[in-house]
Amino acid sequence: MYSKLQYISQGETIEKQLYNIHQALDAGCNWVQMRFKNQSEKDALTLAEAVKPLCEKYTANFIVNDNLHLTKEIDADGVHLGLTDTKIDEARTLLGTSKIIGGTANTFEDIENHVKNGCDYIGLGPFRFTATKEKLSPILGLLGYFDILQKLKKNKIEIPVYAIGGITLQDVSSLMETGIHGIAVSGIITESDEKEKLIQQINEKLYANIIV
Repeated sequence: MYSKLQYISQGETIEKQLYNIHQALDAGCNWVQMRFKNQSEKDALTLAEAVKPLCEKYTANFIVNDNLHLTKEIDADGVHLGLTDTKIDEARTLLGTSKIIGGTANTFEDIENHVKNGCDYIGLGPFRFTATKEKLSPILGLLGYFDILQKLKKNKIEIPVYAIGGITLQDVSSLMETGIHGIAVSGIITESDEKEKLIQQINEKLYANIIV
């Protein structure tokens, strides 16, 4: 069962990224997606080589954003691919069956294609406007998630779907009611002065309806 909370890393430098990732892990995150855009291959590799043992220490899943070859080179747990990145089926061929492959989606059709091509989970969004993404797809809002999740149910498509894009603590409960599996967040955790408390509060809402 995949964690319901994914942390997408932030930071313009290797040092800032590492600091933010370490803080998130320390506060209770157990799924890190390393997002280090527009950087040299050397810097991306340096960061990944430092993040991997850190995630192993905290027994957290380590996913690399977009960079398929880096994922393979450092043997990360998986890769997350955007709509304009490498195709899911090509990634599966390169990485094999043991790695986690996530895909970004904005529509039901996106998800349908991803599932067909062997995707493991979906990052569906954006929920609302977010400054962390340069080319933003149409905003979904609660109704958008509800409609897409209903279509998945109707078509008997089962895959963990994560909401993404400008999500706050106050949004979590209503988002979970749409039928999503969890959320992927960045700024809310990076900018928090009380990360441990925040993650605890988020998880309480994410796992509220789980019967143990």
